[in-house]
Amino acid sequence: MTVNEDSFTLWKHREEIAESMIPIIGKLHRERDVTVLLHSRSLVNKSVVSILKTHRFARQIAGVELSVTDTLPFLQALTTLDLGPSQIDIGLLAEAHQADDRGLSVAEFTAEAVAGATGANKIEGAEGRDVVLYGFGRIGRLVARLLIEKAGSGNGLRLRAIVVRGGGRASEDIVKRASLLRRDSIHGQFQGTITVDEANSTIVANGNTIKVIYANDPSEVDYTEHGIKNAILIDNTGKWRDREGLSQHLRPGIDKVVLTAPGKGDVPNIVHGVNHDTIKPDEQILSCASCTTNAIVPPLKAMDDEFGVLRGHVETVHSFTNDQNLLDNYHKSDRRGRSAPLNMVITETGAASAVAKALPDLKAPITGSSIRVPVPDVSIAILSLRLGRETDREEVLDYLRGVSLTSPLKRQIDFTNAPDSVSSDFIGSRHASIVDAGATKVDGDNAILYLWYDNEFGYSCQVIRVVQHVSGVEYPTYPSPAV
Repeated sequence: MTVNEDSFTLWKHREEIAESMIPIIGKLHRERDVTVLLHSRSLVNKSVVSILKTHRFARQIAGVELSVTDTLPFLQALTTLDLGPSQIDIGLLAEAHQADDRGLSVAEFTAEAVAGATGANKIEGAEGRDVVLYGFGRIGRLVARLLIEKAGSGNGLRLRAIVVRGGGRASEDIVKRASLLRRDSIHGQFQGTITVDEANSTIVANGNTIKVIYANDPSEVDYTEHGIKNAILIDNTGKWRDREGLSQHLRPGIDKVVLTAPGKGDVPNIVHGVNHDTIKPDEQILSCASCTTNAIVPPLKAMDDEFGVLRGHVETVHSFTNDQNLLDNYHKSDRRGRSAPLNMVITETGAASAVAKALPDLKAPITGSSIRVPVPDVSIAILSLRLGRETDREEVLDYLRGVSLTSPLKRQIDFTNAPDSVSSDFIGSRHASIVDAGATKVDGDNAILYLWYDNEFGYSCQVIRVVQHVSGVEYPTYPSPAV
């Protein structure tokens, strides 16, 4: 048999194993509310090829390719346990077992590593929390996709309604909105089926019935009329950013309001992974800050924890957004009126000033500026830091690689050492930002990090994490770093 035949035979064998994993992963998710991860990447509803690619990706960050033959035994071991709602990373299980010198079997090690999610220790599944989207633009539709994707066992978050402007009662309005959810020029096709019931003003997506409510103002809506109660409302419009304005949403049926833009005044700006634990149980209004704030704050915290940060500057090279004009036209801002797909546009960013809200213990001054460029999605933040001690490039990269793998920030910070990476490679990334190892520069106490981020989808994932946290459906992840 030739080398090529050997490689193909091995590939077919791995395909067969990955295929056998899919029903196990699906059953754990549907019946026990368990999400199976691989290095913080969900394997739920993934194809055979996607599962294999996710395993291969481990080579970039861990240095050694992870095989499905390594992880399948751990997945099989999970099926024998009395598991409660949780997230379990089989990649970390496999690596931790390999490093363990006690001679435990896969079954024994797995049972020990996830003991907090089994038997008397397991938590009860969430009753379910209603969610309402106020606004249905770029972020609103991506958040909708994520909520539908994560409906899973039926527990947890349930997208019940979408509120859009009342002027859209024209014929086929709901059909057009459903079409925008179904097809996206950047993020591709919706994964599933969507049907429309115009008579009842509902969209049914993967079995989730979503009421479309037309209103020009929050005061026009009584959510209890639609059976909505104790809901979390996600305001995607950005029309109101202070407590007074956002409080208009606190009507019958709505318990909390989450803003997908930087909050003003005393509205808490939350970056999941960094300060979400500071949310007070009785807080009804909060902000998820901006996409750029979410991109820079986690790596900024990581660098400050290890090296100390004395000062910094962030330059964001940002994709154009709906706030800019397609062709030159009037705009309230001086430069944003110029054609977005034809120009680089210097503009402002509030991300640097927002750092103080998310990282109040960071005393270093952080400045920032932004350039909008002619790409529709994925941006890059260039974070230039003066550190508290001297270091070198190898130490910084080894540290950030470890942070992306095993730290509490592993869902926020990703890592790539692919030498040919470009912006479109990161469309659909679920991390807040991705450290580009090849571009990183370190000289003594100066470090420059290049951080890619999907300013649409990655940010939407951060929003969902915050909503999960305040709703009580953010389940623990195993194994813990201590294993």
